[in-house]
Amino acid sequence: MFESVGWGEILIIVVAGLFILGPERLPEAAAWMAKSVRKVRDFATGAKTQLREEMGPEFDQLRKPLEDLRGLRNFDPKRVVTQHLFDGDSDPLGLNNVNGTNGAANGVAKPNGHPATASQPEPLKPGERPPVDPDAT
Repeated sequence: MFESVGWGEILIIVVAGLFILGPERLPEAAAWMAKSVRKVRDFATGAKTQLREEMGPEFDQLRKPLEDLRGLRNFDPKRVVTQHLFDGDSDPLGLNNVNGTNGAANGVAKPNGHPATASQPEPLKPGERPPVDPDAT
């Protein structure tokens, strides 16, 4: 119910309650709020149990479409397309496990299109310029 409420928001509510109600009435208000939430939760559980008893097996048939709709709440188009086209494989082309050392031995190109090399060039020192590639022009 309160998944989206973080500790910062809770702290702001408590501080606001402290200023509005005062320190002497805040514990009573917190106890009343907890009791009210508990009652609402009990009423919801009772209604669900009563509905399940009255409907019998039809209740589970009614819940299935509602659960499917709840799954659409976290709808992510990229995930849906990947799941549909590649049967849920998050790395259909196998590019996540490719690195420079594995491809260097086989002469396989890295994902960026450059040939794989066995060693990485050393980083530039302060004030040093990168070498000029004669094929870049």
